[in-house]
Order: sequence, then C-alpha cells, then structure tokens
Amino acid sequence: MVPVSAANDERYGYITVESVQVQLQNDTALVDVHYSVDEGTRIIFFLMGKQDLKNKLLKILNYDDAQVQHLDLSSAEMIVQEASYSYGSGIYWYPSHQFNVVVPKLTVISPQVERTYTNTNVFPEGVGYFENQPITGVPAAPAVTP
Repeated sequence: MVPVSAANDERYGYITVESVQVQLQNDTALVDVHYSVDEGTRIIFFLMGKQDLKNKLLKILNYDDAQVQHLDLSSAEMIVQEASYSYGSGIYWYPSHQFNVVVPKLTVISPQVERTYTNTNVFPEGVGYFENQPITGVPAAPAVTP
C-alpha cells in the first residue's frame, strides 16, 4: 500500500510535468514546459483534439492570459505578456510565482541571471533584472580581414 503523501505531486490528471523554463525578456515571459502524457490518452488527442491538454497545462502553469505558441504531446511553449512589472528605464521585476504541481526542474532566466530549482511548486523570491539592450555610443571594433 502506497501512502497518500507519496503520491506523484508533479502529476495533474494524465500529465506528468518534467521541467519548466521561464525566459524573461522585458515584461514578457516565454514559458517552455516539458511533460509526458499517459499512453492511453494519446488516441483521444488524435480523435478529439488537444483543447483539454491545453486547458490542463494552463491550470498547471497558473498564468493568466498565457498564449499558447506550440503544443504537442511532450512539450508546450507559451508567451505571457506582462509577467513582470516595469519600473521604467528598462528595470523589471518578475515576482514569485506559484505552480499548481511540483516541478522537478524549474529554471528562470533573465538577461542577467539564471536560477534553477528542483522539486518545487513555487518560484520563491522573485528576481529583478534590466532589459537587454545593445550598448550605444561605443564605436564598433574594426573588421579584421585575413
């Protein structure tokens, strides 16, 4: 008999989350999630479409108004507008975020820093960052010809 506390917390319905990566650029987050789905449900997707899979992933990730860019039976890519707060002058704050499952590997990447967490359902502290802009006013290095 398996105790209830030993249940698979990274599982939601027929989806088992493997990893989530959040790439921050200005106030937008590109969220890439990798997962597996139960074998028995694959035929349903081919017959009925992937709307239920999309709905479950949105519930798992817990982002309002995420736009699905890519979705298949092992990964999805979503864009979340206004995921971070802008303080002006290219300064942003991505706040702590709660997921609705335990994520075995969570990676949050800003232009300045990358943080990785294991077996968590929350990005705990938030992170401040600057937008990644090209440096202006610096002369370009001369081209080198062989």
